[in-house]
Amino acid sequence: MSKNPLNDLGSSLGDYLREQRQSAKLSLRQLSELAGVSNPYLSQIERGLKRPSAEILQQLAKGLEVSAESLYVKAGILDEDTVTERPRSDVRRAIAEDGQLTARQKATLLDVYESFVGTPAATPKTRRSTTSKAGTKTPQKEK
Repeated sequence: MSKNPLNDLGSSLGDYLREQRQSAKLSLRQLSELAGVSNPYLSQIERGLKRPSAEILQQLAKGLEVSAESLYVKAGILDEDTVTERPRSDVRRAIAEDGQLTARQKATLLDVYESFVGTPAATPKTRRSTTSKAGTKTPQKEK
């Protein structure tokens, strides 16, 4: 049985905060000053006795120089899958909706982006080789 009166989720958040604080070589007092959170309250969060609000988590994230989303996930406020999938769809959507880009520019940007993060869930198109003006073979997407 857990000695944490709230639950083990608060403890894992507290452990994570403590690890981040220690890796940043900050004392409890230094982080409390950076984040604008009282020293006793921060101590209670780290021990799993208090569950901080999203606003407090955001202040702590700034003080620790980590993403607020990572703290929200640890606190159970956000689902990890939501956080990891959002940027990909936002990037693809932004490229698709940009009126200043031509269709070819959009396709090129998506190809470059997907080469870094992986292809979308849909089956990737097969590639064929073509010879460029310089006489070298370059892969091209089939249309």
